[in-house]
Amino acid sequence: MSLYFDAVTILIEPSSGGSFKSRIYSARNLRATPSQIYALIIEASKWDRVLAEVIERSDILALERKLNPLLALLLVHDHLLSKKGIAAPATHPIRQAVERHKVRLKAEFTKARVRRGCASVEQLKAALLREKRQADGGSNSVYPRWVRVNNIRSTLDEQLRTTFSSYERVDTIAELAPEDDDRNRRKLLYIDPNIPDLVAVPFGADFTSSPAYKNGEIILQDKASCFPAYLLLGDRGPQDAWEGDLVDGCAAPGNKTTHMASLLAKQREQKKPRKQIFSMDASKVRSKTLQKMVSLAGADPTVTVLQGQDFLALDPMDSQFENVSGLLLDPSCSGSGIVGRDDVPQLTLPVTKSSQPSKSQGKKRKRRADDDDEAEKQQPKGMAGTADASPSDENDVPTGAVDRERLTKLSNLQARIVEHAMKFSSATHVTYSTCSIHLIENEAVVARLLASEVAQQRDWRLLRRDEQPEGLRKWKHRGVRRDRDAATDVISDESAMVAKLSDEDLEACLRCWSGDAEGLGGFFVAGFVRDSKTDTSRGDEPLQDDQGENSDDEEWEGFSE
Repeated sequence: MSLYFDAVTILIEPSSGGSFKSRIYSARNLRATPSQIYALIIEASKWDRVLAEVIERSDILALERKLNPLLALLLVHDHLLSKKGIAAPATHPIRQAVERHKVRLKAEFTKARVRRGCASVEQLKAALLREKRQADGGSNSVYPRWVRVNNIRSTLDEQLRTTFSSYERVDTIAELAPEDDDRNRRKLLYIDPNIPDLVAVPFGADFTSSPAYKNGEIILQDKASCFPAYLLLGDRGPQDAWEGDLVDGCAAPGNKTTHMASLLAKQREQKKPRKQIFSMDASKVRSKTLQKMVSLAGADPTVTVLQGQDFLALDPMDSQFENVSGLLLDPSCSGSGIVGRDDVPQLTLPVTKSSQPSKSQGKKRKRRADDDDEAEKQQPKGMAGTADASPSDENDVPTGAVDRERLTKLSNLQARIVEHAMKFSSATHVTYSTCSIHLIENEAVVARLLASEVAQQRDWRLLRRDEQPEGLRKWKHRGVRRDRDAATDVISDESAMVAKLSDEDLEACLRCWSGDAEGLGGFFVAGFVRDSKTDTSRGDEPLQDDQGENSDDEEWEGFSE
């Protein structure tokens, strides 16, 4: 039962800054695991409208004094929709408070589905997605589910013959939008023209029971998140496969590391590749997640995970890294580009007959102290929930208004990390990316890096558009000189920095924007290259990272959405 009380606590506590997911993973005194709590909240938020109807019409809030609206919504979600049911002993009073009304709850759930003209639970889920979209202003933006084929274990052709054999090919992202009538909904598939081995399907498609998903043959990873590894390793084949070792310096949860490993596997002809990627994260907890993903992707022969290793604490001249020629860096950022589907859920809660119906944020509704005390007394000590892991994307999302002080602090750290990467003696390629839309974290950091002492001494420059992999050369969204969001303003120092970038430099930077026809959130990536590895200078000693600045990185919960 701790799973549900922990979830309530997370939702009602005031925000302490950072993303919703990072707040869960950094919260103290939680009994359930963070991944289970996050999974429960996100999944329940997808069904909140119909769950609120079911709870109101069954009138269990009036009949069961131990329940409050938020706790009831979470419990009824697992009772009706989780394969394992409520994650608590059958004798627990709170579980019994729900299950003694199971006949009525199931009947009301069926009625809610029929009222929406849905023949199945999957159709009901799609209908609820449409309802939420209309409630949010009827946005026509399409955010599909992106699926990357893992070349370590499979190929795109093989997956088209198996996992996607029943899917119908479409030519545009727009065709993946939910139809007005989902009763005869088709399975649709879009093959991405920019990133090799990446496909898109309608949002909400479930692969968790497919053999390909369970075996790590497919990985659910947003398209924009695939840009950095592809920009770094490109379209190489066996004749010009990548030489030298690679580093992923801010690696958790591991999507970019495993993407690099997948691209290397496609390049090579040999069956047993040697270790070539050093992957690390400063957090030991996130490092365990990273190692798990690497293993499930079959990337162990290629990847060495340095658990709990702070990238800024590495010595670029250490003999262990003397052959490192490429580094991928996706450091902590504001997360301002992530689309709102994983933001702090705005839950529609059930109301009692004596209450006025209203849409309320779960985080503002408090449960009764006497109910908590009674339930906690009967809670087995140390018990954790067993809810299945939820679909999850790679990046965190922001909460609250733009904090310029925090953006400045983040941009300082981002520049330090990339400058540190430029000091590796054999490095010839460095990729820098953020899931931010802010100029200060993107083009301004690029301008700052190009002007840095290490870049000047070692002849670092931007990877020009005509040098980029074919799929990314075709990408039309490029660097900008001004922030799009007028509310953020353009700070004079940043504007002056970006003004120093040439048009060719801005063309070298790649941007993604939410709300357009591409089906992505906001993202930025740029590649730096050196034409010569000749460098006899040792450079500065490695800098120590600010403790806690990387705490916004998202945890991975499996090969899932």
